[in-house]
Amino acid sequence: MLEKAKWISLSEKPTATCQVFRKTWQQTEFSQAELWITARGVYEATLNGKRVGDFVLAPGWTEYDERLQVQRYVITDLVKATNELQIELGKGWYSSPMPGWIADDNEDKRGRMERPTALLAEIHLTDATGKKTILVTDEQWEVAESAIRFSEIYDGETYDAGFLVTDWQRPVILDETHENLIAQEGEMIQEKERVAVKRIFQTPKGETVVDFGQEVTGYVEIQLTAQRGAEIKFTHGEVLDKEGNFYNANYRSAKAQVHYICQEGYNQYHPKLTFFGFRYLKIEAFPETPRADHFSAIAIYSNIKQTGSIETGNVQLNQLISNIFWGQKTNFVDVPTDCPQRDERLGWTGDAQAFVKAASYNYDVARFFKKWLADLRVAQKENGMVPDVVPDYLNDGHYSAAWADAVTIIPWQLYQTYGDKSFLVDNFEAMQKWVDFVTATTETENLWTGTLYFGDWLGLDAPAGSLMGSSRVDFVASAFYANSTRILVETGRLINRDVRQYETLYAKIVTTFRETFPTYETQTEHVLALVFELASDPQQTAADLAKKIEADGFKMQTGFVGTPHILHALSRFGYTELAYKLLLRTAFPSWLYSVEMGATTVWEHWDGFNEHGDFWSEDMNSFNHYAYGSVIDWMYEEAAGIHIQQAGFKEIVFEPKVTKDLPWLAVCMETPHGLVKTKWSWREEQLCYEVTTPVAACVRLDGVETKIAPGTYTFWGK
Repeated sequence: MLEKAKWISLSEKPTATCQVFRKTWQQTEFSQAELWITARGVYEATLNGKRVGDFVLAPGWTEYDERLQVQRYVITDLVKATNELQIELGKGWYSSPMPGWIADDNEDKRGRMERPTALLAEIHLTDATGKKTILVTDEQWEVAESAIRFSEIYDGETYDAGFLVTDWQRPVILDETHENLIAQEGEMIQEKERVAVKRIFQTPKGETVVDFGQEVTGYVEIQLTAQRGAEIKFTHGEVLDKEGNFYNANYRSAKAQVHYICQEGYNQYHPKLTFFGFRYLKIEAFPETPRADHFSAIAIYSNIKQTGSIETGNVQLNQLISNIFWGQKTNFVDVPTDCPQRDERLGWTGDAQAFVKAASYNYDVARFFKKWLADLRVAQKENGMVPDVVPDYLNDGHYSAAWADAVTIIPWQLYQTYGDKSFLVDNFEAMQKWVDFVTATTETENLWTGTLYFGDWLGLDAPAGSLMGSSRVDFVASAFYANSTRILVETGRLINRDVRQYETLYAKIVTTFRETFPTYETQTEHVLALVFELASDPQQTAADLAKKIEADGFKMQTGFVGTPHILHALSRFGYTELAYKLLLRTAFPSWLYSVEMGATTVWEHWDGFNEHGDFWSEDMNSFNHYAYGSVIDWMYEEAAGIHIQQAGFKEIVFEPKVTKDLPWLAVCMETPHGLVKTKWSWREEQLCYEVTTPVAACVRLDGVETKIAPGTYTFWGK
């Protein structure tokens, strides 16, 4: 794969501007043409003026030193007698100063920033006889500075439409490896949706602001007629401040700006080699009075197919569901990022494991996560440690319970959702290495103590000055240690590996945990003891949890660790009404509080801004952070009642948990075995439960269990 091609670049050092490469050739008879291409950076290719493929930000983001994806495009329909291939290349994630908060003199970060971008490509031309001609990147190609004068992941893009590329020169050959090349594994990033302008208005400060009415990840396309040299400048933002002015201090060091210099006449442009997270634009320069038809937002995300949907009789809850779907797709840009806007946008393992069940119900994410898990295995250290982010652009040696446990939780959930054992086979050794690492580094045998953790990150019960919640960090870590060991054991049994030593270890962990932590101090501690099956008396623990929530004012005090599981813990042990009370609560803190405040995606903080309009902080306050959207998996499983009885939905138990606080709830899920649909509604005070199943299933309603064959059924309950 690309064995004959050479790495080519404009320079052996990073360049301020983007590069454009050119290859021209004459072509007579041929039957098929292909372009094989990858880059150190991100690229966009055109052949004879037409775009090649629809992969945005190709070749995507991987652990580049070990894994660099190669794309194959069929270009037969684009080839003519005389041909010109042009490929523009920018820094992308490859040599960008990521993440923004780490000093530029950090050795690891500086090393990335000093890497020159480069191109590697082959054009394969096959004639009618089957003879193949290959044109490879080499000294015969040409390269020049691009009309993209600047492009960077955090800071944005500058484009001069009137810039004429004339200074073509022979490229520099870089001595870079071919050994890390792999075929395209992940879903391609694509332009998926367009969002029209909702309004253009003047703020109290006199700023001209464009509002798209929906937070998206992607970029804005502009179109207008203008004179050569006219300038357009705008900055992206997520929210307005309490006075109604443009605000993006929460982007931190990310400038998130676009600067466009017009050509004479008609101009149509959107950034090619970067992206933004935004709802608003602050217009800083425009040749005329901005109109709605000048702008459209283009949402980009990985090519994941929607497989789930939920509708209810509650308008606010429907908006939350919409926010969760938008939060997922706008953060699934080749890696599961924490947020798409500020100087971060990293593949945080903790967020991914918290949301993976919801993610796999909402969309088909099998290929998306298969690729990311391969990067996780590469990022995992030899001793078994799993870093906080993948690809590991922190490289700080830090790891944490719940975050690193993504190595066990994510493959296990993907197996449950899709019934594909390759997730278990591929990741078994990585799971094993992780459990062995914890076992070898803990200070207390059969628990996990004495190291750095994030705890119950952003727990609302945190003491003053802390972000970690009040749950005991050793409690949280030990609970996840038990859970990962259990997953390792169950995985080994399924794929016929010898896990007897881990069966023994798991039994010891549970016993030691119960002896060490006989009581639970926080909501999150109760929740973890229940959902990880560590409580000696789960029914009493659930009752204690319910009492604690009531004592806390019927509101959650949980953070990143407890929130994904709290409703499950309640409804499994008979506290469904309390679970619904938390779900439907509109006052802070709650899922619907942000909806009340106008959110269109899920927030990082329950109070990203409060009822007075004051922001939680400038330092760490994303308004598009999907982790708390994990509540939607409770809606699928408990509210709608769709329970996986055998991996891949091969067998299903339908057991809805209903409430009269909702008039109806309907769910549709595309599973590996076909379409599953459920709906419950109140009809004259009686419950009507409708089920469509593609497999043999069991319906449990009002204590009555009914076996059903594939088909559609209606049941009546109390």
